[in-house]
Amino acid sequence: MKPLGDVPWPPEPIVTERLILRHTKPEDRSGLAVLLSDETTQAYLGGPTHTREELEELIPSDPNTRPGIFAVEQAGEFIGRITVQRRDRSWAHHVRDEGDEVEIGYEFLPTTWGRGIATEATRAALDWVERTLPGEPVVLTTQVANERSLRLAQKLGFVEVERFAAYGAEQWFGVLKTG
Repeated sequence: MKPLGDVPWPPEPIVTERLILRHTKPEDRSGLAVLLSDETTQAYLGGPTHTREELEELIPSDPNTRPGIFAVEQAGEFIGRITVQRRDRSWAHHVRDEGDEVEIGYEFLPTTWGRGIATEATRAALDWVERTLPGEPVVLTTQVANERSLRLAQKLGFVEVERFAAYGAEQWFGVLKTG
């Protein structure tokens, strides 16, 4: 993950009708371990998998170690996270020659799925990006097989730029359509 440069972090919490987006804090460790060890949530992400017990050892006591990670809270409970980062120039697949676009990602506990939570939270994060980094292109990558994530990306206004193979699966790379 590459930081957002000169963007002050953490920002003020973002409050929506049902959610609060805020920086991660020590109380989120258990929820992060559940999220990151959940087989359903992690099925389309690739990379190594860890048990909840392993993650409870790996996650620092204060998980707010990197700018650009919003904890998503509902009714006082951690339910997911949204990441906002710079897409490193060395990675393939960009929408501008110099790369370095803003990239957004999201992960939510399956208990929240199908209730509009991911849409509400990600829209709020995208609004923050637009206020904080106006005019910056915003990109997103998801596995084609992750139908829920792909539908969410399209619902939010992302349009396909290209598809490519990575992590043993076909990936969908899109950019947020503006205007």
